Amino acid sequence: MKKVLVSSCLLGCKVRYNAGALNLPAPALEWLETHVELVAFCPEVAAGLPTPRPPAEIRSASGQDVLAGRDRVMDISGQDVTDAFLDGARQALARCMAEGIRHAILTESSPSCGSSSIYDGTFSGIRKAGMGVTAALLSANGIRVYSQHELDRLIRELG
Repeated sequence: MKKVLVSSCLLGCKVRYNAGALNLPAPALEWLETHVELVAFCPEVAAGLPTPRPPAEIRSASGQDVLAGRDRVMDISGQDVTDAFLDGARQALARCMAEGIRHAILTESSPSCGSSSIYDGTFSGIRKAGMGVTAALLSANGIRVYSQHELDRLIRELG
């Protein structure tokens, strides 16, 4: 059975920065649970960040720039949390490689998991095009990344 990495918060785990959770829509979740093995993973928690934790955003660019050392991830208090985000991304990739995972469902707009949008680094609620650190690392290594809003496309590709 194929395995799919899933952001833990999308499976109801209260691991988001605000100790909240999200849920995948029931019909898609039911299909996934019967056709693939879901592997829950939160890169930020895996890296040792607490729950709850201050919100963090990529300062000005994107996850690719953080991976290349050209940008940083900062929390709202001004603390640099880049190393934790890089560590969590590397752990996610290692898990995927160890378990043969080729697909991931990650939380949109997260500085770790955003696959097509992230917040702009000003903590003003403005989103911009870009990938989070984990999404960028997984994508660069051939793992197909989907947001929770792209489940129909993932199901078509898996089905």
